[in-house]
Amino acid sequence: MITPDWCRMMAAYNAEMNRRLYRAADTLDDAARRLDRGAFFGSLHGTLSHLLWGDTTWMSRFDGWTKPPIGIKESPGLVADWSALKAARVDADDRIEAWAGRLTAAHLAEPLVWFSGATQRQMSQPRWITVTHFFNHQTHHRGQAHALVTAAGAKTEDTDLPWAVDLARLGLLPA
Repeated sequence: MITPDWCRMMAAYNAEMNRRLYRAADTLDDAARRLDRGAFFGSLHGTLSHLLWGDTTWMSRFDGWTKPPIGIKESPGLVADWSALKAARVDADDRIEAWAGRLTAAHLAEPLVWFSGATQRQMSQPRWITVTHFFNHQTHHRGQAHALVTAAGAKTEDTDLPWAVDLARLGLLPA
């Protein structure tokens, strides 16, 4: 089973990688960010919008956030404006880190029950499995976004977790 410390580390990694990815994407013009490059969600903007949609959907289940007003098929258009998407991403990452900081081992061991719009039925899984999926989903789509941003010619920073996250600040390594 995962631990609250693992969740805090992954939330910090998620936030830092989003900062790095958005900085690289900021060097591109809007047309390059919106160009359909054949990714599952089309463009870089669409992929990043879907990623925010997925995070918001899962956090509605984990922490009572408001569910997105659209379904998965419309998720690439969740936030049309680039500046608004960046601001929403920063806010979501801050809130995800705060949520991860409140997690306990007992809470992670409990079941999570939710209604899945994708399957149109009630689901139940141990919370630690759904939280693992949540962080894995982020990494998966950020990997796609990384490929899209580099294909567009932007330079990105290191993506390796041990060097991207200040593990000592999180209390996971000696200072």
